[in-house]
Amino acid sequence: MPTTPGPAVVVVSYGSAELAAQALRPFAGTGWTRVLVDCWSSAAERQRVLDLGAAEGWRLVLPDANLGFGAGADAGIAAARDAGCDVCLVLNPDATITAGDAGALVADVAADPALLVAPVVRTPRGTGWFTGAVLDLRTGRTRAGEPAGPDDVPWISGACFAVSAQRMLDLGGFGGHYFLYWEDVDLSVRWTRAGGRLALRRDLTCVHDAGGTQEGNARAAGHGTATRGKSALYHYYNTRNRLLFASRNVPAGHRGGWLRATPAYTREVLLRGGRRAVVRHPLRTVWPALRGTAAGLRFLAAARSGTAATNDRTTDTKGVTHGAR
Repeated sequence: MPTTPGPAVVVVSYGSAELAAQALRPFAGTGWTRVLVDCWSSAAERQRVLDLGAAEGWRLVLPDANLGFGAGADAGIAAARDAGCDVCLVLNPDATITAGDAGALVADVAADPALLVAPVVRTPRGTGWFTGAVLDLRTGRTRAGEPAGPDDVPWISGACFAVSAQRMLDLGGFGGHYFLYWEDVDLSVRWTRAGGRLALRRDLTCVHDAGGTQEGNARAAGHGTATRGKSALYHYYNTRNRLLFASRNVPAGHRGGWLRATPAYTREVLLRGGRRAVVRHPLRTVWPALRGTAAGLRFLAAARSGTAATNDRTTDTKGVTHGAR
């Protein structure tokens, strides 16, 4: 007699098959559909994924390009939906959650498909990595904490969350606009504007080893604890995508505050890896941050003129794991 598929866990990987296997291990033998999206990195890595997938019984999604985190997660959610799964847990490859806590998250969504729900995210040392955050729509700055006024909007980290597969896809998913960073802020805002609700389950915990896939992908101001060794793509996409978000989600009359706050934000992103890194590696820090800021300003200019900005997404994706939040 056929059985109804259970929930799915979706992991997006780029060159991190072993980490992904650790993230998926708690769900083995539980009735969960385990979906791994392997963004193309090399032939050797693809073969590792094929071997692990066959041995572990994963459902594999194998794009022939590096999709980035958002588009990769969308592909995994679509595969889970096609397998009959109603609810998905999206999980970073360098994050772990118990099957029990994951089950509580998907039970919330099964009871209310309008809910986008996440656990508290902590480091292996037990410190808070994501314990709730808000975006100030006047300035485009994020911070940890709760809304303090009408211009503060909450958002949910993409490191670990549960969602209705069909509702997510009906909304357009993350989309491929951001590649890395700010796609979870964008999703949270679009989700609530479409009538959905956000929830942070403070009684549930995900452990995130930020840097397990790419050192330095943790964010400040609600995006995680700053670490050393930020990549060029970290600096580029954090500065670019803040202004891309404004071009897509902020009314023209309210973008002035975002522009005025941009120099300070760019400086903040630069310093997340430490002053020494800025001085010693300007081509990996200052130049990408300036390029990202310029690209974001082009998105704003295009939105103002009503034209589409050129897709300037860099093709230099070497060494970046797009499951890392």
